[in-house]
Amino acid sequence: MSKYFKYFEYAYLVIAVLFIYDGFSRWSIEPTRAYISFFLAVLAVGMYFFKRHFRKRIERNKPPE
Repeated sequence: MSKYFKYFEYAYLVIAVLFIYDGFSRWSIEPTRAYISFFLAVLAVGMYFFKRHFRKRIERNKPPE
């Protein structure tokens, strides 16, 4: 099960890259929407670190099988 969580972590990084690209592509047209995209990118990176921290914590506290 832990393998799947690791893939979801990296999905957050992919989403962050997409939001950063979206923010730069909208910067000259709609700066307000670009700020929203950058905020969502920062939020996605934060979710990556949050999920990674708790996955590692669960793996550490898992009893041996």
